[in-house]
Amino acid sequence: MAVLEVNGLTKVYGEGESEVAALDHVSFSVEKGEFVAVIGASGSGKSTLMNQIGGIDHPTSGSVRIEGREITEMDEDELAIFRRRNVGMIYQFYNLIPTLTTEENIMLPWLLDGRKENRQKLRDIMEALGLSARAKHLPAEMSGGQQQRVSIGRALINDPAFVLADEPTGNLDSKTGREIMDILKYSNRTFNQTILLITHDEKIALQADRIITMSDGRILSDEVIKK
Repeated sequence: MAVLEVNGLTKVYGEGESEVAALDHVSFSVEKGEFVAVIGASGSGKSTLMNQIGGIDHPTSGSVRIEGREITEMDEDELAIFRRRNVGMIYQFYNLIPTLTTEENIMLPWLLDGRKENRQKLRDIMEALGLSARAKHLPAEMSGGQQQRVSIGRALINDPAFVLADEPTGNLDSKTGREIMDILKYSNRTFNQTILLITHDEKIALQADRIITMSDGRILSDEVIKK
C-alpha cells in the first residue's frame, strides 16, 4: 500500500520573465516500510518538495496524498492536525522546545492533541534511542546528537504514516551522523517505519533502499538499490 502518492506536483514562483518552476510535474509514490532518499544539489527542488509533502507550503498544481487523504485540499487548521498525527518531522536543527525536558519534547504531539500519555511506549522509545538517563534534561543540557535523538523520538511517537527527515545529519559531526543514520535504519527495519530522507550527501543517500535524484525541479532518476 502506498502511504505517499505525489502526482504532477508543480510549484512556480514569480511571474512572466521572472517565473521559476521550483517543482516541475513531479510524480512518485512510497510504499509502507520503504526507506527512500531524495538527493540533489542546492536548487534542485528537494527542499521545495519536502515542504509540499509536509504540508508546510501549497503547490501551484498537482496533488499529495498521504494514506489516501489529499492534503492540498485541507485548510490550515485541518492540515496542522493531520500533519501532527500522520507525518513525523525531523529537522537539521532539531526544533526542540527549549523549556521542555526530553520526555516532554518527545510527547509534544500527544500534549498538543490532548491525548492520554502511553508511558510504556514513551519508555520503549527513549530506551531504543539511548535517552533514558536524559529524561529530565533540557535541550541546552544535551549534545547535538542527543538533541537529534529527541527529535527522532518526537517524530516516531505517533506511529506516523512516514517520517520526513530533512538533512538530519547536516548539523552533526561524522561519527554522530552515522549514529543517527543507524537509528533511522533501525526504526525502518524493526518497526517497519517508512522513511523519506532529504539530503545532498550521496554517502547518506546510499544507506537508503531507494534513491530519487532531483535536478532543476524534476526527477532525474528513481532507482531501487537494495531489496
